[in-house]
Amino acid sequence: MVVVGGGAAGFFAAITCAEAAPRATITLLEKTSRFLSKVRISGGGRCNVTHACFDPRELTARYPRGGKALISAFHRFQARDTVAWFEARGVKLKVEKDGRIFPTTDSSQTIIDCLLKATQGAHVRLLTDSGVDAINRGSLGGFELTLSNAATVTCDRLLLATGGCRSAALGKLACSLGHTLEPPVPSLFTFHVGAAWLRQLPGISVEDVEVSVPGTRLSERGALLVTHVGLSGPAILRLSAWGARVLNAMNYKFKLRVHWLPGARDRIESELERRRQSEASRLIVNVPIAPLPARLWEQLALAAGISRETRWSALSRQAQHRLQLQLTRTELDVTGKTLNKDEFVTCGGVRLDEVNFKTMESRLCPGLYFAGELLDIDGITGGFNFQAAWTTGWIAGKSMAAG
Repeated sequence: MVVVGGGAAGFFAAITCAEAAPRATITLLEKTSRFLSKVRISGGGRCNVTHACFDPRELTARYPRGGKALISAFHRFQARDTVAWFEARGVKLKVEKDGRIFPTTDSSQTIIDCLLKATQGAHVRLLTDSGVDAINRGSLGGFELTLSNAATVTCDRLLLATGGCRSAALGKLACSLGHTLEPPVPSLFTFHVGAAWLRQLPGISVEDVEVSVPGTRLSERGALLVTHVGLSGPAILRLSAWGARVLNAMNYKFKLRVHWLPGARDRIESELERRRQSEASRLIVNVPIAPLPARLWEQLALAAGISRETRWSALSRQAQHRLQLQLTRTELDVTGKTLNKDEFVTCGGVRLDEVNFKTMESRLCPGLYFAGELLDIDGITGGFNFQAAWTTGWIAGKSMAAG
């Protein structure tokens, strides 16, 4: 049996298969010189292994694409099983306050070492610099793989776990075996915003904002980070995931609306009115509404046309209304995107109705299996993409071993 792709899904499938069928020969092929490169950089080098969401149906709600197909899969192997799998192999994990789960070492190398040790223990054959150029069905069944070094490999069962398709060309192996790709577009990206006042605030973060795209149903609430080119943070990344195709169709040029104080939605007007009375002699720019950072408050006031010298006592009704709008309906022009560094996630991939999710076997090509981001599955940020990789890899590995 052969696994193509030395990432999270490929490793998990190879280990699962080898442990379930110890007499079988399992070969894992990686086209680059290093295994698990995405695991290495994920979570800022800490590796966000999974998320502390242990209800299978609730877990599926974190997937803009693929959630329905994953319902039965998560009933077989979900986040709780992932935690148990790693802890049984000596990896201690911790849950952070936002639900993300990391190794207690805060190092992705811990996860890499665990997976490598597990492959060695299960006698999986690991080959780097072994890209697959072509796959042909054997005349008597099985598969013949032509490698980039001109070598050939044959197998009776084959798993493709080659990762997300940044372009349709990267899905050519699946297509050559009869499968169809949903067009790949980026997911999980940050926004370019050219507003001069926002560009003065790199590094500023707000724990609770609401962001939306007027004219669409896209809306998210959560933490936001101002970067040197625009906006990032969980709220923006989630919006980009759910809106992957909509925003792509807009060529990443659209209006973004920001409500900076959604937790105070019903009392902003009364709070501004109160300050006109109780803070009358103070400068408006010096009296932020919590929890807004002082620098952000100042820029929002200036953007509302209020000068630095204006005191609360001199705030006109019109200016107060403009400030209230700025706090609740700031409109920003998004002019482009920045991908989430090398943690690239794609919307798109092998069509899910062409795969049997009870086994992860192709419905079109017997003996062919899929796992990971090559499928048209992608989750929001927070460990959900890795969980889909572990789950589909585990099911595929079990099925290949039993096949």
